[in-house]
Amino acid sequence: MVAIQNSSHTLTPETTLRDIIKTIPSEYFEKKPLRAWSGVLFSLIAAALGYASIAFSPWYLLPFAWIFTGTALTGWFVIGHDCGHRSFSNKNWVNDLVGHIAFLPLLYPFHGWRFKHDHHHLHTNKMGEDNAWYPFTVEQYQEGKGLISNVYRMIRTNFWWLGSILHWANLHFDASLYPERQQKQVKFSYRLVIIFGVIAIPALIITTGFLGFINFFLMPWLVYQFWMSTFTLVHHTMPDIQFKNPDKWHAATDQLTGTVHCDYPAWVEWLCHDINVHVPHHVSTGIPSYNLRLAHKSLDENWGKYMYKTKFSWELIKDIGDRCHIFDAEKCYKTFAEVDAANKA
Repeated sequence: MVAIQNSSHTLTPETTLRDIIKTIPSEYFEKKPLRAWSGVLFSLIAAALGYASIAFSPWYLLPFAWIFTGTALTGWFVIGHDCGHRSFSNKNWVNDLVGHIAFLPLLYPFHGWRFKHDHHHLHTNKMGEDNAWYPFTVEQYQEGKGLISNVYRMIRTNFWWLGSILHWANLHFDASLYPERQQKQVKFSYRLVIIFGVIAIPALIITTGFLGFINFFLMPWLVYQFWMSTFTLVHHTMPDIQFKNPDKWHAATDQLTGTVHCDYPAWVEWLCHDINVHVPHHVSTGIPSYNLRLAHKSLDENWGKYMYKTKFSWELIKDIGDRCHIFDAEKCYKTFAEVDAANKA
C-alpha cells in the first residue's frame, strides 16, 4: 500500500496565498549569509568526496560512487535554485554569479531555467501554463500520435527518470520561447553552458579517456537527472492531485494542496538541501532552503489538514506511472489504456 496522508478538507474560496504566508514566522524568510555559504561549502566537499570515490573505487563499487556523486551534484542545483529565487543573497549579482557557477557543471542554463521555473511557480498545476510535468490532454495525445506520444508514454511510465533531460533540452536553449525582455539573459546563459561544455568535456576525455568521461561526467549526470525527474514528478503528480483549467484554478488551494511533501532517505535529503520539503517553497519562494523544515513545521501546525504528505518508495513511483497519464478535468487522470480503448470504440 502506498503511504499517503491526504485530506478531503478544502480551503475556502476566500483564503488567499497571503493569508497562508502570514502564518509563517517572518524570521524564516531571512537570508543568513553564513548558512547560505555553509551550504555551498558542504556541497563542494560532498562533490569532491564523490569524485574521489570514483577515482579510487574498484569497478564493482563504482555504481555507489556514481549515485553518491550525482546526488551531491543535485545539491549544487538546489543552491542554484535558491539563487534563481533570489533567496540565497540580497544582492542579485551574487545570486546570478553563484547560480551560474552552480549550474555550469550540470550543463544547465541558469537564466532560462530561472524564468521558466518562476512561471511554474506562478501557475502551478494550471493547464496551459505550468511547464513542469503537466499532463497531456486527450487531444494533445491524439495529435502527437507517433514519436511525440510514444516519448510521452515513456516518460509517464517506466522511463520517468529521463523526463528532466527532455525538459532541459527542449526549454532552455531556445531564446524564442521567452519574452523579448528575457532573451538577452537566456542567450547569455545557454551560450556560457555551450562554451563550458565545448571546453570541459573534450578536456575530460583527453585527460581521462572516454571511460573517464563516462565515470566522472555521464553517470553522475544521469543520477542527477534521475533525482531531478523524481523530485519534480512527485512534487505535483499524484493520482488524486488535480491539474486544473484556468477558470477553476485557485492560487492558495493549488499551491498549498497541489504540492506534495515527500520524505526520502535522510542521506538524500541531506545532500539535496531538503528540496523535498516542497510545500513551503510553493507557498513562498522567498524561504531559503535551510529554513524549509522550520516553515513546513509552521504550515503543518496551521494548515496541516490541507497538506499532502507521502514517503518515497518504488511502489509510489509505480503507482504514479500506472495511473497518472492523461488529463481528466473530473477525476484528475485517465490512463493510456482508457484513452486507447475509447479511441478504438
